Amino acid sequence: MTDIEPQETVDARGAACPGPLMDLIGAIRSAESGDVVRLLSDSDGSLTDVPEWADEAGNELLAVEELDEHNAFYVEKA
Repeated sequence: MTDIEPQETVDARGAACPGPLMDLIGAIRSAESGDVVRLLSDSDGSLTDVPEWADEAGNELLAVEELDEHNAFYVEKA
């Protein structure tokens, strides 16, 4: 478990790609600079989509937690 405290959590478990990424993008757009958004996703595609998008968009992927049935991505808005 990480000790990062997110300002918002987006639960996209059960959504097919690119749903989780779209949900994350929406949350990041409404967040303030420096806010951390946690995305919960059980889609394997998120493991590549989220890091690629964060890099391209200039946001920072702080951590990825691989949990039993889903992953948690912590993204800080630039």
